[in-house]
Amino acid sequence: MIKTKVITLIAFMLFAAGSAFAAKPAPAIDGFAALDMPYDVGNAAVLRWPANPADTDDTSYVVYVSTHETGGWLEADRFAAAAKTGKDIELPFWAWNGSAAEHAVKIELNNLFGESLPSSVFQFRVTAEKNKKVIAESAVVSVMPVGNWFRLDRLNNLILLIVLIIIFFWAVSHAKRKGLFIRRIAGLDAIDEAIGRATEMGKPIFYVPGIGSMGSISTIASAFILGEVSKKVAQYDSQIKVPHYDPIVMTVCKEIVKQSYMEAGRPDSYREDINQFVSADQFSYAASVDGMISREKPAACFYMGYFMAESLLLAEVGATSGAIQIAGTDVEHQLPFFFTACDYTLIGEELYAAGAYLSKEPMLLSALKVQDFGKLIVMVSVFFGMILVVLGAKLGWTDFVQGLLHLFKGY
Repeated sequence: MIKTKVITLIAFMLFAAGSAFAAKPAPAIDGFAALDMPYDVGNAAVLRWPANPADTDDTSYVVYVSTHETGGWLEADRFAAAAKTGKDIELPFWAWNGSAAEHAVKIELNNLFGESLPSSVFQFRVTAEKNKKVIAESAVVSVMPVGNWFRLDRLNNLILLIVLIIIFFWAVSHAKRKGLFIRRIAGLDAIDEAIGRATEMGKPIFYVPGIGSMGSISTIASAFILGEVSKKVAQYDSQIKVPHYDPIVMTVCKEIVKQSYMEAGRPDSYREDINQFVSADQFSYAASVDGMISREKPAACFYMGYFMAESLLLAEVGATSGAIQIAGTDVEHQLPFFFTACDYTLIGEELYAAGAYLSKEPMLLSALKVQDFGKLIVMVSVFFGMILVVLGAKLGWTDFVQGLLHLFKGY
């Protein structure tokens, strides 16, 4: 009986020791913290904790998230111990102080819970695993993400915008007082010659605005040019015809031409049939306009806007009719056809500058000048930035190079 009791006691002690050994908790991951992701709309959190120097290549971390509404733990991320440090967070140096000696994980909560995020506190924990066994785990921490009203990470863009606004107002003031210099554009200087020739010959002028929609920048620029050309046509009491591919563009151009005739003091010379809709099919439109040019033999043809394969079809027929032709487009692969068949061609940005060049309006001239200043700033920044980056990389100034790249990056 005594032997049985002793054996039972020993067995109980061994079981208790084994249970105690099995229940021994994993080591804690110290310094684990959950924070609201800065400078966002409130749909992300960032987790930070010190990196463990004892981690090996086969160590990995698993991040879990939970809410009161959903309950249970959802795996949010899994990564190797050498990955996702504070340096990997995509924020500039003035908005984020990250170190390679810590782990930092951005958790996109809307990717886990959908666009309708639970309006509650989110709980996080992280475990370290090796060979699929938990070797360390953190305490549970909580955070409630909120939206931020100011994006500090975009401060570089704000500063650049302020600089451009200051330059713009300076340019407007200078344009009103002394005017602004714009280099001579031969194609635009020839507009008076073309309209004068048409007036002397008693022949019409054809203005083709291309096949672009009203949302196209080149079509908007073409509408500006049409306004100035129509004003000169009204002053010379000549004839202009504007065949259209897009009905919306036609409606806008109707108002522009009407306004130009009123500004020229010749509202009685305006006719509704100046702007006419032809076809919304590319080659039907080209064929119809070619027929008009062949029959009416205009003295001048303007091709301004967005053009594709119909460019050569139009320009070639205009050239054979003996018209003086002025073209302009920002579609690079159509420029060679205009160079070949037209007398003058506006290349790319010359089309955008045409409205300001012809009207001499201070606001338009200032906008044009600000664009030039912006390009100058970009070119100078790229040139010196390239030199500094190469120099920094050569001398091993890693932080300097990274900070310099942050200045020119959009976030």
